[in-house]
Amino acid sequence: MNDATDERWVHAIALGGTIAMTEVAGGGVAPTLGAAELTGALPVGLTGVRLDASTFREMPGAHLELADLVLLRDRIDELFAAGVDGVVITQGTDTIEETAFALELLSDAEQPIVVTGAMRHPGRPGADGPANLLAAIQVAGAEESRAVGVLVLMDEVVHAARFVRKAHTFRPSAFVSTGVGPIGWVTEERVRVPVRPASRLHLDVAATDPVPPVALLTAVVGDDGRFATAVAELGYAGAVMAGFGAGHVSLRQAEYLGDLAKEMPVVLASRTGAGETARATYGFPGSERDLLGRGLIGAGSLDPFKARVLLSYALALGWPVDRIAAAFERLSR
Repeated sequence: MNDATDERWVHAIALGGTIAMTEVAGGGVAPTLGAAELTGALPVGLTGVRLDASTFREMPGAHLELADLVLLRDRIDELFAAGVDGVVITQGTDTIEETAFALELLSDAEQPIVVTGAMRHPGRPGADGPANLLAAIQVAGAEESRAVGVLVLMDEVVHAARFVRKAHTFRPSAFVSTGVGPIGWVTEERVRVPVRPASRLHLDVAATDPVPPVALLTAVVGDDGRFATAVAELGYAGAVMAGFGAGHVSLRQAEYLGDLAKEMPVVLASRTGAGETARATYGFPGSERDLLGRGLIGAGSLDPFKARVLLSYALALGWPVDRIAAAFERLSR
């Protein structure tokens, strides 16, 4: 904590996204507002918080890369080393569930890192960006938020990065934590974080470590699995299979995935978005027992999108298959 005053020192970092968008020539909106404009639009003053801000990127959330987040982690580490008590990240909501989880893996800091954004851009009635930013700053400056991991603040609800996902295209209440629920909330500037994840995982990826490409495949009815045969040829270093239900695929796809698992790590997740992949319930060809027997790695409770983030960074570090499998197991506890 900043010892010079009783204030909490919070730094806001802007990455773009809907929260920073205004109308542009040709129609529609695009990111144009930087950190100064966003913090300048806060609806009320802050009590007990020293706030400053900087702009890291100005782009839609869909344009962010996993390598960008390693550089962002380095910037956050610099801020914490300078005495900052908490960091707020503003970005596009399209990818918050993945980028927040990436930062959760990349950072082992105890100081709060809070990611927020907006579902309605500043030109729409009821724009939620200023209120979300205000609440995120309050969460980042709260002692209750320390040593919890990376948080996502939307609609005055606090989510753990590991569990959060975007569940609606436009509503301000779009973000949910399926299966476990949010871990906290903000009421009248009071920050409550009564629930804490049991374990964390740190991957010390450096900016000089290339992040290998990882393919994401999704099971659908009637899929003959031919995409799996092209994964290696296209230069991917790993793959995530979003299977049906508890982790199932077609017979043909099971054969292709088994062959692929001999060449690279292949993680088996569920496309349902909630629950844990099974290990020993079903015994038909293409079931989870069959696929794990063919060398696939169970994603446990991680959804396919977060599984891809974890696998990407693990491959950047050169982790072997057994260590990757242990990481997925740890994050399912």
